Amino acid sequence: MTISSNHTNLRDIWYTMTGIPGLEYAHIWISIPICFMYIVSVLGNTFLLFLIFTERSLHEPMYFFLSMLALADIFLSTVTTPKMLEIFWFQDGGISFGCCVSQMFFLHFIFVAESAILLAMAFDRYVAICHPLRYTTILTPSVIGKMGIASVIRSFFICFPLVFLVYRLAYCGRNIIHHSYCEHMGIARLACDSIKINIYYGVIVALFSTCLDVVLIIVSYALILCTVFRIPSQDARLKTLGTCGSHVCVILLFYTPAFFSFFAHRFGGHHIPLHHLSPVVHVLMGNIYILFPPLMNPIIYSVRTQQIRSRIQRWFTKQN
Repeated sequence: MTISSNHTNLRDIWYTMTGIPGLEYAHIWISIPICFMYIVSVLGNTFLLFLIFTERSLHEPMYFFLSMLALADIFLSTVTTPKMLEIFWFQDGGISFGCCVSQMFFLHFIFVAESAILLAMAFDRYVAICHPLRYTTILTPSVIGKMGIASVIRSFFICFPLVFLVYRLAYCGRNIIHHSYCEHMGIARLACDSIKINIYYGVIVALFSTCLDVVLIIVSYALILCTVFRIPSQDARLKTLGTCGSHVCVILLFYTPAFFSFFAHRFGGHHIPLHHLSPVVHVLMGNIYILFPPLMNPIIYSVRTQQIRSRIQRWFTKQN
């Protein structure tokens, strides 16, 4: 029987998320590293926020962008992980249509916002290295605040249409989501209507938001490299490149599993040999891009950024 796509009936729809398809027997064991990663990521990013806002010496543009990234990381992992652990621990994958759509919106919203923050951080490095004398006049607190607000507004207007795109569809009884959280195409594929608009919009969003961010980040670093290679001293070149190392690591951690998950979703199934592995690979990569960057970002910046490392050492010395 088809469920008509009016709001009354949609409120009655409940979905069941399976977690990781084919690995249900191992859910309890998989939950251990996931729980550990979630706790460490929340504590690490919270501590990073505390450190940046309490240490006056870290009140610089680079660290304000880093605090935005830490806040986005906390939200990104918190939107999905508690429900994921509920599935793994209690086999309770039930979720209402409204809650599923809410999770979908916040997941994509935070992801797009975090992509914009990484672009802003690349711009920060570009100005710091290519125009060092104008750094403080270009990246004023007002400009930084406007960039943060712009990333949120852009993300909202990109992701809010996804809510209407899934609400417009008619659903006809299929209610199993083969994933550990709700995402746009995961919900849309359960509809009995045509989802071409959903697919096209998803591709357009990927191309003109995330992919565009990546292209602009690459351009920023190409300009940075051109400037660095003009520096006569090799030590100065290495030191300058070292200031970008942590940001490059974070960019690779964020985009690599996300793009892999995107292409597995779009071109998985029978288009790929060994298609029976595709759902497992897709879900695992989806979980990695939700959990791994928030875990590693505070660790990378704490280890590779001398100012943060020295403040952490001084803070712990003071506590002892």
